[in-house]
Amino acid sequence: MNTKILIKQSDITKEEVDAIVNAANSSLLGGGGVDGAIHYAAGPQLLEECKLLGGCQIGEAKITKGHNLPAKFVIHTVGPVYGQEQGREEKLLAACYWNSLLLAKKKGIKTIAFPCISTGVFRFPKDQAAKIALETVKKFINDYPDEFNEIIFVTYEELDFGLHNKEINKL
Repeated sequence: MNTKILIKQSDITKEEVDAIVNAANSSLLGGGGVDGAIHYAAGPQLLEECKLLGGCQIGEAKITKGHNLPAKFVIHTVGPVYGQEQGREEKLLAACYWNSLLLAKKKGIKTIAFPCISTGVFRFPKDQAAKIALETVKKFINDYPDEFNEIIFVTYEELDFGLHNKEINKL
């Protein structure tokens, strides 16, 4: 496995990577948390480009330019709201990571940064989300070993940083 997996506690909008992933809502028109921070840092052009995408379904991913961000691209994915998907929450959260990586692979992206998806207002349990994120990324790397140079999990909170480090040590 040539892909380096890193975990950082930082601000994802400052990451100098090919793409950052946005934990978006289904409208793709901005919101709170990481979604609001990415829209704010990218500038109003991101909203204008997102208006052309027609929204996004849970578990799917769509891509835009990074505009004023250091990242060239933003991959928008919509995570599940915990407790509202008839028991499909884990599968849908895994699909967010998998489909984001597939889209990045198709675009030739080599470095990508993920936030914690669905763990804020969507209430996904943080420990469970970290496990799903890392297991899904590991499986993707095993299936496509030479696609990425670096996959970074950028956590904002110290709790998430610790949970991701705990899970990476199990891989």
